[in-house]
Amino acid sequence: MSTTESARPASAGAAPPPSASVGAVVGLLILFEMTSGFLQGGIAPLLPDIGTELGMADADLNWVVAAQLLAAAVSVPAFGRLGDVYGHRLMLRVSLICVAVGSLLLAFAPSLPVLLAGRVLLGPLAALLPLEIALVRDRLSVERARAAIARLVGALTLGTLLGGVVMGLAHKATGDVRITLLLPAALAVLCVPVSFLAIPESTRTPGARLDWPGVGLLSLAMLLLLAGISAAKSGPLLSGAVLVPIPLALLTGAVWAVRELRVPDPLVDLRALADRSVAPYFLCAAAFGVVYFGSMAPDSTFLAADPDRTGYGFGLSALAISLIILPAGVAAVIGSSLTARIAGRLGYRPALIASFALIGASFLAVAAFHTAIWQLVAAKVLAGAGIGVALGALPTVIAEAGAPSRTGITTALYNNVKTLGGAIAGAVIAVILATPATETGSAVADAEEAASESGYVVVWLLCALLSLGAAAAAAFARRGARP
Repeated sequence: MSTTESARPASAGAAPPPSASVGAVVGLLILFEMTSGFLQGGIAPLLPDIGTELGMADADLNWVVAAQLLAAAVSVPAFGRLGDVYGHRLMLRVSLICVAVGSLLLAFAPSLPVLLAGRVLLGPLAALLPLEIALVRDRLSVERARAAIARLVGALTLGTLLGGVVMGLAHKATGDVRITLLLPAALAVLCVPVSFLAIPESTRTPGARLDWPGVGLLSLAMLLLLAGISAAKSGPLLSGAVLVPIPLALLTGAVWAVRELRVPDPLVDLRALADRSVAPYFLCAAAFGVVYFGSMAPDSTFLAADPDRTGYGFGLSALAISLIILPAGVAAVIGSSLTARIAGRLGYRPALIASFALIGASFLAVAAFHTAIWQLVAAKVLAGAGIGVALGALPTVIAEAGAPSRTGITTALYNNVKTLGGAIAGAVIAVILATPATETGSAVADAEEAASESGYVVVWLLCALLSLGAAAAAAFARRGARP
């Protein structure tokens, strides 16, 4: 067991609160993560109905999706480092206020510009978890902080699961998308006064400053990269919309890296992150983003495919697909909640290796056996359990691998790397599935309009390869004072 398994004293000058107080504080943070998951899981399925309500074209809906993603790319590193400098509780409150206002704008938006403004204000949703992780690491011992982080990740996963189900039922009951959107808005507004209750402030780093040029360059690089990736999903790869922003993103990223290596108080300590104790876990985060976000849409379209037309799939409705993937979601919630116990027996690094190996094995099973629904359900339950443990363990090992004074920005970078992996996966998988199906004896003449079954197999094998690669990266990480 590495030295990170031992208890860490609370930050100097900040005595930890009594046990009852700790439980109350973690409970409040869990409420915030449940709300965050509810917003993320519940709003996305309603976007087509929002578009109908405002008379928006499908192309405009793409902007609605991109607005929050781009806002998150900017706000996550900025809020994370601002928390390190000025206090994580302060930035948590600022994030919750932004989210509450954005949720209300989304519910009452009379036009597309107001709707986009609401989506931009929802960007700090992605900053909540890094700020909360920094808070619990600052106030609790290592073991208690690890248990709290596992609960927070479990709450986020459960909230996402409940969001889609509850919002779908609410919309079906009311038939009014605006009334339905008031439900998550009410939860977001409630979180604002709750954040002013018992939550203590974290210890600030004396003399620390925010590297504003570093924030600007990193945000610009992320915006350009995500813009190029988004264009690659819906247009030709050799178009200017793809070929211009991606090289500019790489160039901006290079300028940012050179600056960070030269300034005395950088936004990100690149030398520390390049250490073998840290870098492999960021590779794991990127691979996880590809697997977690990249497999969602292909799994759904495969289940929905008409077997009489394509020669594969089950022709399931949206509700049936939700029920099929529900056991995997429950397994993920259970896995993330049990992460601290599992890692307490195995150690965090072995638990992370085992979780990625399990995810890889499940995707190999899907690639080999996908002709019956029970085969997919069984494999996805295994994947869900592995994903849950990985979700709980990754932010913990990354937070503990970095300097305590930079927990906010370190965990924020983890979130951005994971999101970026998912964005890249969307573009790559769209290209893979663009290969049309070849007509078979069981497929009718229009089969060429659908993706080929072999395309799905390639996607599943890619996810398996990346998962096993992540397990190898975690095994390669150097043990010692850092995980």
